[in-house]
This record gives sequence, structure tokens and C-alpha cells, in this order.
Amino acid sequence: MADSESPSPGKSVRSIRSFVLRQGRATESQKRAFDLHWPLVGLDYSGHPVDFSTVFRRPADIVVEIGFGNGEQLLFGAVHEPERNFIGIEVHSPGVGRALNAVAEAGLGNVRIYRHDAVEVLRDDIADGSLSEVRIYFPDPWHKKRHHKRRLIQPDFITLLCRKLKPGGLLHLASDWQEYVEHMWEVCDNEPELLAKGGPRHSVERPDWRRQTHFETRGRKLGHGVWDLLYTRR
Repeated sequence: MADSESPSPGKSVRSIRSFVLRQGRATESQKRAFDLHWPLVGLDYSGHPVDFSTVFRRPADIVVEIGFGNGEQLLFGAVHEPERNFIGIEVHSPGVGRALNAVAEAGLGNVRIYRHDAVEVLRDDIADGSLSEVRIYFPDPWHKKRHHKRRLIQPDFITLLCRKLKPGGLLHLASDWQEYVEHMWEVCDNEPELLAKGGPRHSVERPDWRRQTHFETRGRKLGHGVWDLLYTRR
């Protein structure tokens, strides 16, 4: 994830990123979205805790979705849970542009978007104990063994998430790659601050708040299973 200079107290440090910035081709509409909608919907990385009740102009539960892709789930959540504030974090510009356009078209005031490394945003911009839920759906499995170190779900990262979640807050993971799910169980079931819904190495039926994404549809066509893992912050 985020490259780092030197460790400092309270900061999670990783020298390996879990993503590669692909040179995807953005449409003209997606490019214009940054000029038109970023001032209202976008959030620039600040490097210090942000008062999101001021950003959203209301206090409400905060849900963070990491790696939202093209934003379809982020929008689904914001529309169907209007009482909550949603923060999406994504590094790939075409998906961010598409999400900006969709948020503006829907007239949603409860969504804000970062185009930045999620580790840095969580570590620096989000106060400890401030999140009601973190959602990470279909992260890159980095299926080759030599690339496993690039996986987002690692012990240090989960410890960071636990710091940011309120007691009773929810961590929701989903994947269609069984070997990565095994890795998620290994990491999360051994995090003392997390309690697995249904017990260790347990998955649940897809909750109503998660729509079936195109990643999931693709995975099912390939014969993959799909696993939803729910953990509560103690």
C-alpha cells in the first residue's frame, strides 16, 4: 500500500502497495467530471483528521467503501441508506469519474469520494473510533503466490481498520476467490478486536445492503463461489 518514509507513533506502515495504477482510458465525460463535480463531491487527502460532520453538513453514521471500482455499490448504498454518510476510496481515475457523474446525476448529498491510497486516508484523515462500517468488496486477490504480499487484507491493515471502527462497528468483506477468502479468515479470525458473525471461518448470505456487482456476476459465470464475511469490532 502506501510507501512510507519512517515509522511514527500510531501510524501503520507498509512499503508494498496493494494496487497498480493502470493506464485505463477515461471517457471525455469521466474526465469532465473532475472539473464539474470534484469541488462538491471530491475529498483531497489532507494528512490530518477530518471533521466529516462538517463535510457532510450533518452528523450521521459513516460508512467507508474501499476500492469501489465504478461506484455502483457505493451509489446503491447511498440511495438505499440515506440516513448514513458514505465515503468511497478508489485510486483509478475512470471509475472515480464515473462515480462522480453518477452521484451528481442522482443528486446525492451523502457521498464523498477520495482518489487516493486507502491506507493513507484511513491512517491520517479518519479519526480513531469514528466509522460505523467498512466495506471491501472483491479486492484484487493477487492469486500468484509471489504476489500475496500485495493483498490488501493483511494483519497490519486489519489492525488499522479496527482502530478506525467504533466498538460495535462492522467490517464487511466479500470475495469470489476461495484461496483469498481462506487468507481473509486467517487474518481476521486472529485479530483479537474482531468477532466473526457465526463464528470463525464462517460466511453469510449476501446481505440486502450489498448488490450483486459485475465482479460477482463474472465470478459466478466462471464457476466461483462468492463469500461474504462479517466481523464486529469488539
